[in-house]
Amino acid sequence: MIVANARELHAISGSDRKSDRVDAEKLARYARVDRRILRPIRHRGEEAQADLLVIRGRAVLVKTRTQLVNAVRGMVKSFGYRMPACKAERFASLKEKIPAGQRQALNPLMEALEQVQQQIDNYEQQIEKLATEKYPETELLRQPWGVGAITSVSYLLTIEDKDRFQQSRDVGCYLGLRPRRSQSSERDPELRITKAGDCFLRSLLVECAQRILSNKAPDTALKRFGERLAARGKKNAYKRAVVAVARKLAILLHKLWVTGEVYEPFPGGSGQKTVQAAA
Repeated sequence: MIVANARELHAISGSDRKSDRVDAEKLARYARVDRRILRPIRHRGEEAQADLLVIRGRAVLVKTRTQLVNAVRGMVKSFGYRMPACKAERFASLKEKIPAGQRQALNPLMEALEQVQQQIDNYEQQIEKLATEKYPETELLRQPWGVGAITSVSYLLTIEDKDRFQQSRDVGCYLGLRPRRSQSSERDPELRITKAGDCFLRSLLVECAQRILSNKAPDTALKRFGERLAARGKKNAYKRAVVAVARKLAILLHKLWVTGEVYEPFPGGSGQKTVQAAA
Protein backbone atom coordinates (compact mmCIF):
# COMPACT_ATOMS: atom_id res chain seq x y z
CA MET A 1 0.00 0.00 0.00
CA ILE A 2 1.24 3.50 -0.86
CA VAL A 3 0.16 6.41 1.36
CA ALA A 4 0.75 9.53 -0.72
CA ASN A 5 1.83 12.86 0.76
CA ALA A 6 -1.07 15.27 0.27
CA ARG A 7 1.37 18.18 -0.18
CA GLU A 8 2.50 16.61 -3.47
CA LEU A 9 -0.97 16.17 -4.96
CA HIS A 10 -1.90 19.69 -6.04
CA ALA A 11 -2.42 18.35 -9.56
CA ILE A 12 -5.35 16.42 -8.13
CA SER A 13 -6.75 18.81 -5.51
CA GLY A 14 -6.46 21.80 -7.85
CA SER A 15 -7.85 20.12 -10.95
CA ASP A 16 -10.91 21.63 -12.66
CA ARG A 17 -12.27 18.15 -13.42
CA LYS A 18 -11.79 16.54 -10.05
CA SER A 19 -13.71 13.34 -9.34
CA ASP A 20 -13.02 10.06 -7.58
CA ARG A 21 -12.53 8.23 -10.86
CA VAL A 22 -10.14 10.80 -12.33
CA ASP A 23 -8.23 11.09 -9.02
CA ALA A 24 -7.76 7.32 -8.84
CA GLU A 25 -6.46 7.22 -12.41
CA LYS A 26 -3.91 9.98 -11.73
CA LEU A 27 -2.71 8.26 -8.57
CA ALA A 28 -2.32 4.97 -10.44
CA ARG A 29 -0.32 6.66 -13.21
CA TYR A 30 1.95 8.36 -10.69
CA ALA A 31 2.56 5.08 -8.87
CA ARG A 32 3.26 3.22 -12.13
CA VAL A 33 5.77 5.78 -13.44
CA ASP A 34 7.65 6.45 -10.20
CA ARG A 35 6.13 6.15 -6.73
CA ARG A 36 8.70 8.63 -5.40
CA ILE A 37 6.65 11.37 -7.07
CA LEU A 38 4.04 10.74 -4.38
CA ARG A 39 6.64 11.01 -1.60
CA PRO A 40 5.05 8.13 0.37
CA ILE A 41 4.63 8.59 4.11
CA ARG A 42 4.80 6.02 6.89
CA HIS A 43 2.10 5.71 9.52
CA ARG A 44 3.19 5.55 13.13
CA GLY A 45 2.78 2.22 14.94
CA GLU A 46 -0.14 1.73 17.31
CA GLU A 47 2.07 1.25 20.38
CA ALA A 48 4.07 4.40 19.68
CA GLN A 49 0.87 6.33 19.06
CA ALA A 50 -0.54 5.14 22.39
CA ASP A 51 2.60 6.18 24.29
CA LEU A 52 2.54 9.58 22.60
CA LEU A 53 -0.91 10.17 24.08
CA VAL A 54 0.73 10.58 27.48
CA ILE A 55 2.88 13.44 26.19
CA ARG A 56 0.06 15.02 24.19
CA GLY A 57 -2.27 14.79 27.19
CA ARG A 58 0.26 16.62 29.35
CA ALA A 59 0.56 19.34 26.72
CA VAL A 60 -3.21 19.92 26.82
CA LEU A 61 -3.15 20.26 30.61
CA VAL A 62 -0.21 22.67 30.46
CA LYS A 63 -2.21 24.93 28.12
CA THR A 64 -5.18 24.68 30.48
CA ARG A 65 -2.96 25.64 33.42
CA THR A 66 -1.66 28.66 31.53
CA GLN A 67 -5.20 29.82 30.78
CA LEU A 68 -6.24 29.44 34.42
CA VAL A 69 -3.20 31.32 35.71
CA ASN A 70 -3.70 34.16 33.23
CA ALA A 71 -7.39 34.34 34.06
CA VAL A 72 -6.79 34.66 37.80
CA ARG A 73 -4.03 37.23 37.33
CA GLY A 74 -6.22 39.29 35.01
CA MET A 75 -9.25 39.25 37.29
CA VAL A 76 -7.22 40.24 40.35
CA LYS A 77 -5.46 42.97 38.40
CA SER A 78 -8.82 44.50 37.40
CA PHE A 79 -9.32 45.35 41.10
CA GLY A 80 -5.95 47.06 41.37
CA TYR A 81 -3.97 44.15 42.84
CA ARG A 82 -1.14 42.02 41.46
CA MET A 83 -0.45 38.37 42.21
CA PRO A 84 3.17 37.64 43.20
CA ALA A 85 5.50 36.44 40.45
CA CYS A 86 6.18 32.71 40.51
CA LYS A 87 6.43 29.69 38.26
CA ALA A 88 3.18 28.30 36.87
CA GLU A 89 3.54 25.02 38.77
CA ARG A 90 3.59 26.92 42.10
CA PHE A 91 0.77 29.33 41.35
CA ALA A 92 -1.87 27.13 43.02
CA SER A 93 -0.11 27.66 46.38
CA LEU A 94 -0.85 31.41 46.20
CA LYS A 95 -4.52 30.96 47.08
CA GLU A 96 -4.15 33.05 50.24
CA LYS A 97 -2.58 35.91 48.27
CA ILE A 98 -5.87 36.63 46.50
CA PRO A 99 -7.55 39.74 47.98
CA ALA A 100 -10.29 38.86 50.47
CA GLY A 101 -13.00 40.51 48.39
CA GLN A 102 -12.33 38.30 45.35
CA ARG A 103 -11.20 35.11 47.12
CA GLN A 104 -14.60 33.42 47.30
CA ALA A 105 -15.28 34.00 43.59
CA LEU A 106 -11.85 32.80 42.47
CA ASN A 107 -11.45 29.82 44.81
CA PRO A 108 -13.07 27.39 42.30
CA LEU A 109 -10.47 28.41 39.70
CA MET A 110 -7.61 27.89 42.16
CA GLU A 111 -9.00 24.47 43.16
CA ALA A 112 -9.24 23.52 39.50
CA LEU A 113 -5.67 24.70 39.05
CA GLU A 114 -4.51 22.44 41.89
CA GLN A 115 -6.18 19.44 40.26
CA VAL A 116 -4.66 20.27 36.88
CA GLN A 117 -1.21 20.56 38.45
CA GLN A 118 -1.60 17.17 40.12
CA GLN A 119 -2.50 15.55 36.81
CA ILE A 120 0.48 17.25 35.12
CA ASP A 121 2.76 15.80 37.82
CA ASN A 122 1.26 12.36 37.22
CA TYR A 123 1.86 12.66 33.48
CA GLU A 124 5.47 13.71 34.05
CA GLN A 125 6.06 10.67 36.24
CA GLN A 126 4.67 8.44 33.49
CA ILE A 127 6.89 10.13 30.90
CA GLU A 128 9.97 9.67 33.08
CA LYS A 129 9.05 6.01 33.51
CA LEU A 130 8.70 5.59 29.74
CA ALA A 131 12.13 7.16 29.23
CA THR A 132 13.96 5.06 31.82
CA GLU A 133 12.21 1.69 31.59
CA LYS A 134 10.50 1.24 28.22
CA TYR A 135 12.77 3.39 26.02
CA PRO A 136 16.23 3.38 27.66
CA GLU A 137 17.81 4.54 24.38
CA THR A 138 16.45 8.00 25.17
CA GLU A 139 19.44 8.37 27.49
CA LEU A 140 21.55 8.91 24.37
CA LEU A 141 19.26 11.75 23.27
CA ARG A 142 19.35 13.45 26.67
CA GLN A 143 23.09 14.04 26.57
CA PRO A 144 22.95 17.58 25.07
CA TRP A 145 22.10 20.22 27.67
CA GLY A 146 18.47 21.34 27.48
CA VAL A 147 17.02 18.07 26.15
CA GLY A 148 14.82 16.32 28.70
CA ALA A 149 12.58 13.30 28.96
CA ILE A 150 9.63 14.86 27.15
CA THR A 151 11.65 15.88 24.09
CA SER A 152 13.67 12.68 23.91
CA VAL A 153 10.64 10.38 24.19
CA SER A 154 8.68 12.48 21.68
CA TYR A 155 11.63 12.40 19.27
CA LEU A 156 12.03 8.64 19.52
CA LEU A 157 8.32 7.85 19.17
CA THR A 158 7.75 10.31 16.32
CA ILE A 159 10.62 9.01 14.18
CA GLU A 160 10.15 5.48 15.56
CA ASP A 161 12.70 3.85 13.22
CA LYS A 162 16.18 5.35 13.30
CA ASP A 163 17.14 3.59 10.06
CA ARG A 164 14.39 5.18 7.97
CA PHE A 165 16.71 8.03 6.96
CA GLN A 166 19.75 7.51 4.75
CA GLN A 167 21.53 10.40 6.46
CA SER A 168 20.87 12.35 9.65
CA ARG A 169 20.54 15.63 7.74
CA ASP A 170 17.22 14.39 6.34
CA VAL A 171 15.62 14.64 9.79
CA GLY A 172 15.60 18.44 9.64
CA CYS A 173 13.62 18.30 6.39
CA TYR A 174 11.30 15.63 7.79
CA LEU A 175 10.39 17.90 10.71
CA GLY A 176 9.81 20.96 8.52
CA LEU A 177 12.86 22.88 9.76
CA ARG A 178 14.38 23.58 6.36
CA PRO A 179 13.57 26.77 4.39
CA ARG A 180 11.11 26.65 1.55
CA ARG A 181 12.54 27.24 -1.90
CA SER A 182 11.04 28.90 -4.95
CA GLN A 183 14.01 29.31 -7.27
CA SER A 184 13.51 30.36 -10.88
CA SER A 185 16.26 31.69 -13.16
CA GLU A 186 18.14 34.33 -11.15
CA ARG A 187 15.39 34.63 -8.55
CA ASP A 188 16.03 32.66 -5.35
CA PRO A 189 14.34 34.44 -2.39
CA GLU A 190 14.82 33.56 1.29
CA LEU A 191 11.60 31.95 2.51
CA ARG A 192 10.24 30.67 5.80
CA ILE A 193 10.61 27.05 6.89
CA THR A 194 8.25 24.47 5.41
CA LYS A 195 6.67 23.47 8.76
CA ALA A 196 6.05 20.00 7.37
CA GLY A 197 5.98 16.95 9.60
CA ASP A 198 5.06 16.76 13.27
CA CYS A 199 4.40 20.25 14.63
CA PHE A 200 4.50 19.14 18.28
CA LEU A 201 8.02 17.71 18.08
CA ARG A 202 9.14 20.74 16.08
CA SER A 203 7.89 23.06 18.84
CA LEU A 204 9.75 21.00 21.46
CA LEU A 205 13.00 21.26 19.51
CA VAL A 206 12.52 25.02 19.18
CA GLU A 207 12.05 25.26 22.98
CA CYS A 208 15.26 23.26 23.47
CA ALA A 209 17.06 25.60 21.06
CA GLN A 210 15.90 28.61 23.06
CA ARG A 211 17.30 27.04 26.22
CA ILE A 212 20.60 26.25 24.49
CA LEU A 213 20.92 29.92 23.44
CA SER A 214 20.02 31.26 26.90
CA ASN A 215 22.59 32.90 29.16
CA LYS A 216 22.51 30.08 31.72
CA ALA A 217 23.29 27.41 29.11
CA PRO A 218 26.85 25.98 29.06
CA ASP A 219 29.23 26.91 26.27
CA THR A 220 28.99 24.46 23.37
CA ALA A 221 29.68 24.45 19.65
CA LEU A 222 25.94 24.41 19.03
CA LYS A 223 25.42 27.50 21.18
CA ARG A 224 28.27 29.35 19.44
CA PHE A 225 26.74 28.47 16.07
CA GLY A 226 23.45 30.04 17.10
CA GLU A 227 25.12 33.11 18.59
CA ARG A 228 27.00 33.75 15.34
CA LEU A 229 23.74 33.70 13.41
CA ALA A 230 21.98 35.91 15.95
CA ALA A 231 24.83 38.45 15.81
CA ARG A 232 24.42 39.10 12.11
CA GLY A 233 22.01 41.88 12.99
CA LYS A 234 19.45 41.24 10.26
CA LYS A 235 15.74 41.46 10.89
CA ASN A 236 14.53 38.52 12.99
CA ALA A 237 18.13 37.32 13.30
CA TYR A 238 17.54 35.71 16.71
CA LYS A 239 14.45 33.85 15.49
CA ARG A 240 16.38 32.52 12.52
CA ALA A 241 19.17 31.44 14.87
CA VAL A 242 16.71 29.55 17.09
CA VAL A 243 15.29 27.66 14.10
CA ALA A 244 18.78 26.88 12.79
CA VAL A 245 19.85 25.53 16.20
CA ALA A 246 16.66 23.45 16.39
CA ARG A 247 17.46 21.95 12.98
CA LYS A 248 21.03 21.13 13.99
CA LEU A 249 19.78 19.67 17.27
CA ALA A 250 17.38 17.38 15.39
CA ILE A 251 20.28 16.15 13.26
CA LEU A 252 22.54 15.75 16.30
CA LEU A 253 19.98 13.68 18.22
CA HIS A 254 19.54 11.31 15.29
CA LYS A 255 23.31 10.93 14.95
CA LEU A 256 23.64 10.09 18.65
CA TRP A 257 20.78 7.62 18.37
CA VAL A 258 22.28 5.83 15.36
CA THR A 259 25.90 5.73 16.48
CA GLY A 260 25.45 5.47 20.26
CA GLU A 261 28.39 7.84 20.71
CA VAL A 262 29.06 10.02 23.72
CA TYR A 263 28.06 13.62 23.08
CA GLU A 264 30.96 16.07 22.81
CA PRO A 265 30.10 19.76 23.30
CA PHE A 266 33.04 20.64 21.03
CA PRO A 267 33.64 17.89 18.43
CA GLY A 268 37.29 17.42 17.60
CA GLY A 269 38.45 19.41 20.60
CA SER A 270 37.75 22.78 18.94
CA GLY A 271 36.52 24.18 22.23
CA GLN A 272 39.77 23.32 24.05
CA LYS A 273 41.83 24.96 21.31
CA THR A 274 39.74 28.12 21.58
CA VAL A 275 40.13 28.22 25.36
CA GLN A 276 43.89 27.73 25.11
CA ALA A 277 44.18 30.44 22.49
CA ALA A 278 42.20 32.85 24.66
CA ALA A 279 44.41 32.05 27.64
